[in-house]
Amino acid sequence: MQVIENPYRGAGLGAGMQSVPSPSIDSAAPRALLDRCPVHSVAPMVSALGLNIKDERGRMGLGSFKALGAAYVIAHEAQTGSLEGRTYVTASAGNHGMSVAAGAAVFGANAVIYLAETVPSAFADRLREKGAEVVIAGSDYEASMAGAQAAAQANGWTLLSDSSWDGYFDLPHRLMEGYLAMAAECTEQMEMPTHIFLQAGVGGLAGACAALFRDIWGNEPLITVVEPEFAPALFGSIKAGEFTVSKGPVSDMGRLDCKEASLIALKGLSRDADAFALISEQEAMAVLPQLAALDLASSTSGAAGIAAALLSDLPSDARVLCILSEGA
Repeated sequence: MQVIENPYRGAGLGAGMQSVPSPSIDSAAPRALLDRCPVHSVAPMVSALGLNIKDERGRMGLGSFKALGAAYVIAHEAQTGSLEGRTYVTASAGNHGMSVAAGAAVFGANAVIYLAETVPSAFADRLREKGAEVVIAGSDYEASMAGAQAAAQANGWTLLSDSSWDGYFDLPHRLMEGYLAMAAECTEQMEMPTHIFLQAGVGGLAGACAALFRDIWGNEPLITVVEPEFAPALFGSIKAGEFTVSKGPVSDMGRLDCKEASLIALKGLSRDADAFALISEQEAMAVLPQLAALDLASSTSGAAGIAAALLSDLPSDARVLCILSEGA
């Protein structure tokens, strides 16, 4: 595992970030909508392997924390008028697409999900079961994103990405706000941790959680952001001191295999995270049998933060928070 300390902690990156909004800390907004959702319940916090693990595998029956993101955006937009005939389009590595599809189905909209060729076919099947149209486009997430953007522009559809870039901030900022419901639950389920490990793809989960944890718990918890060594988007940007596009082969950590960070997440994490870590494919795989034996089966993506925590040299009295972000 490679780890670098964040030299921008507290101040955040300045280069190119002036127009980028910081992550929201308004956890009351998504929680108010979730209170009206009949399938919503608080995700459990479990103690295992010496860690406090927030188990997101059953979140709203969609299998991951992503249920709190895109579906929240769509529900929020439905408050101002009917969404019948509206089409939401996105690229996804699987779980984000499920949230878009589920939200669209509930509120009478359409969903078109672009998947890369590397996304497991099981995700495509699940998306079609939710009523979404699935388009296979390109060999990686970035290619599927380009396809979704082109389709949105050509057809007048609403692009609902879980990433953000120059000129595209409003919807992903709202989407990240949805993840605050999970972070707020964590602050109510355990005393303040000494160490927090947050896995990242484009960085939405990590950016939202770190912002709220700093707001509630202050500066004491040490927050480490964990990425695959094949996709060091945030790690590389912090090392360079500016947004950079990373390069690398396809990672088994498919939901984290994103070569470009969300600008909103990068801005927040450059301020809030103490360290950035990269784990190898083998290191990510090693923790899965231990979790499965404890009835906490997950994937290398879902357990990346746990893998990093177990690889770290922590004091014996450490109180560690990790998020088990998806099922097997």
